[in-house]
Amino acid sequence: MKRFIGFVTKEFYHIFRDRRSLFILFGMPIVQILLFGFAITNEINNVDIAILDNSKDATTQEIINKISASKYFNIKQIIQQENELESVFRKGKVKAVLNFENDFSKNLIKENQATIQIITDATDPNTANTISNFVNSILQKYQQDQNKGIEIKYIIIPEPRMAYNPELKSVYMFVPGVMTIILMLVSAMMTSISITREKELGTMEILLVSPIKPFQVIVGKVFPYIFLSIINAAVIVLLSIFIFKMPVQGSLFLLGLESILFIISALALGILISTISKTQQTAMMISLMGLMLPVILLSGFIFPISSMPLPLQIISNTIPAKWFIIILKGIMLKGVGLAFIWKETLILIGMTVFFIGLSVKMYKIRLE
Repeated sequence: MKRFIGFVTKEFYHIFRDRRSLFILFGMPIVQILLFGFAITNEINNVDIAILDNSKDATTQEIINKISASKYFNIKQIIQQENELESVFRKGKVKAVLNFENDFSKNLIKENQATIQIITDATDPNTANTISNFVNSILQKYQQDQNKGIEIKYIIIPEPRMAYNPELKSVYMFVPGVMTIILMLVSAMMTSISITREKELGTMEILLVSPIKPFQVIVGKVFPYIFLSIINAAVIVLLSIFIFKMPVQGSLFLLGLESILFIISALALGILISTISKTQQTAMMISLMGLMLPVILLSGFIFPISSMPLPLQIISNTIPAKWFIIILKGIMLKGVGLAFIWKETLILIGMTVFFIGLSVKMYKIRLE
């Protein structure tokens, strides 16, 4: 036991002496969570728009003032003629143009309806759709204010309520995803590189014929990364709570246990990668390209899985990150307990056992 503890201590010293490893372990997670939290967002604020007011009456001016007063839009330009639309959009600064029809106020009074054309730059479809929805929301609010005290038969007023994220903050979506990416990459990549380094230098065989048992060698190489990954997970959760004000509705203890389970799963995957890699460069490439792209694209982190073709939906079930993101969102945002996430937990346990079993089998083949 003393030999094993000494071996683990040696691994800790080895990690702390390697500045590149320290940066990957502690620098990359903090940088990524801050970038995703502050820079990457699907919300809109101060979007530049242009106005084409063909009517120029009191009603159109009132609507323009309401839109201008909103924090979501900044009126960048007033267009005089419709043939200016193309040149305005081509400059790339204006994302939408509101086109008020002729005699807007007169039509509103005489015919009880008037038209505002919302023209958006759909080179970014998501932003264009969001802008259109926000403008429609402002116009509906204006319409309701104008119709106060007027009896309108059979009117249906939808009252949307956003459960678990009423302010539609994108950070609530990104934090679980970023936490998953960081734990997967750091755990799998660092473990695969650490073990492959020993194989590349020819020292793994020396370790395996030492008085320490082969299983203890593998566990000793992996244990420091379990400990350091747990620290990473704690740092991410603390940053999300205190900087991004993200709530954790569920049990922190359950969140910790599920995170440890996912970390062990990622570490087992890292060991598996090291069995098929002869060099550190190969291990790093497999970890980055073979793990990062599936985690981002097929885990439901950014793109909804239900919108994907059926073959990709089936493949996504083999990605451990998909199940961990469901668990994180359930605990952090919905406040659910194990009774609601037991299926995802069992799937992660099954994947972890499979990765460990396959890794042990392949190590026996390679290092006997």
